[in-house]
Amino acid sequence: MREQIHKINGIDICTESFGNPAHPAVLLIMGAMCSMVYWDDEFCQRLADTGRFVIRFDNRDVGRSVTYEPGTSHYTVTDMADDAVGVLDAYGIEVAHLVGMSLGGMIAQVAAIKHPQRVLTMTLIASGFFGSDDNTRNLPSMDEKILAYHANGGALDWSDDEAVANYLVAGSRLLCGSKHSFDEKRVYKQVTTEIKRANHLLSMFNHALLKGEDFYEGKVKDIDVPTLVIHGTEDTVLPYAHGLALAEEIPQASLMTLEGTGHEVHSDDWDRIIQGIFTHTSVS
Repeated sequence: MREQIHKINGIDICTESFGNPAHPAVLLIMGAMCSMVYWDDEFCQRLADTGRFVIRFDNRDVGRSVTYEPGTSHYTVTDMADDAVGVLDAYGIEVAHLVGMSLGGMIAQVAAIKHPQRVLTMTLIASGFFGSDDNTRNLPSMDEKILAYHANGGALDWSDDEAVANYLVAGSRLLCGSKHSFDEKRVYKQVTTEIKRANHLLSMFNHALLKGEDFYEGKVKDIDVPTLVIHGTEDTVLPYAHGLALAEEIPQASLMTLEGTGHEVHSDDWDRIIQGIFTHTSVS
C-alpha cells in the first residue's frame, strides 16, 4: 500500500493499491471535489480482503494528481474516464470492475460506453446519469441547503487549515442520512489528510465547471455490463430517484437500497456494500 505517481494521458495521476495484484481488479473512482482518501483506508482493505485487488486514485484537480488554476476548465468527464482506463494500463490490467461514487459513477458509465472491452462490471454508488439525460426525466435537484452552505465558501480564509477543516467537516455532516450518526472523528481525519496532501486544494472547485457532452445523450441504454446501483433513500445531492432511474434504464442493472442513508459511504453500511460488491464482481 504505497502511493505512486503515473504519467497517464500526458499528466500526473496519483494512485494507491490494496491487496494481491493476482486477484480480480476493482478500480474505485471518487466523486467531485474529493480525492481518493475519501475511499476510507479500512474500507479499501476490507474490500481487498474479499479477494480483490483494489486500486484508488486521485482524479484531476484533487489530491496529488495534476491540478490547474482554480476557476479554469481544461478537461471533460470523458477525459477523466480515459484517465481511469489509463490507471488500469499503468498497472498492466486488461479488464476491471469499476466502482464509482457520485461523479465517479458517471465517469464509470462513460468508461463503459467508450471502453467496453475494459469493463467487467460497474457498481454505481450515490450516482446519476452523465450528460444531459437527466434534464428530460424531471429528476429532483440537489437540496438547497447544501448549495446555500457552500455559497459561503468564498468568505472562508483558505490559508487557515483549521478553519478549512471545520468547514469541510460541517459540509460532510449535511450529507449524512438520519439512519447514521455522523462520524466526525473519521471525517475530520480524512479532511485533514486531504488538506495536507493536496497539490492545490482550491483546484477541486474546477470539478464544478464540468459539463455534459451531447454525444452521450441516450447512450446509457447501450451499457452492456452488469451494473449494481447502490443508493440511499436520503441522498440530498443526487436524490434516490436518480438511483431508481439508473437501475431502470441500464439494461443489466440491479438496485441495492440503503434506507436512511445520505450521499455517503458510511461505515454502518460497509458490510452490506462490500458484500454487494463482492457478490456482484464474482459473476463475471
